[in-house]
Amino acid sequence: MYIAAYFKIMRLNAPVTGFLIGLVTPLMGLVVMYFIWGHHEGIPGFVHSVMKSHDLAGKVFSLSLLANLAPFVFLTSRRYDYAARGIFIATMLYVVFIVLVKYVW
Repeated sequence: MYIAAYFKIMRLNAPVTGFLIGLVTPLMGLVVMYFIWGHHEGIPGFVHSVMKSHDLAGKVFSLSLLANLAPFVFLTSRRYDYAARGIFIATMLYVVFIVLVKYVW
């Protein structure tokens, strides 16, 4: 029984698992940012204003990226270092996306 529990933990402690968590969590943060900033104009209006203003897009995406902090801290405190590494990689990909949106597009 101990071996089965060990293998279950090892499946969770994979960079792919952390990468998937790191990709989904900022999307939930984006929904929270919609309810904070854009609930008065509706979803299409919020998306249009974010696409129109690069400064607003950078702020919204950066603040939604803070949602990755909670699973990262949780996984590092549980010593799931490989999964935390996956979250870190996903966060860095989002940072590259934010820089491209804010300064290039």
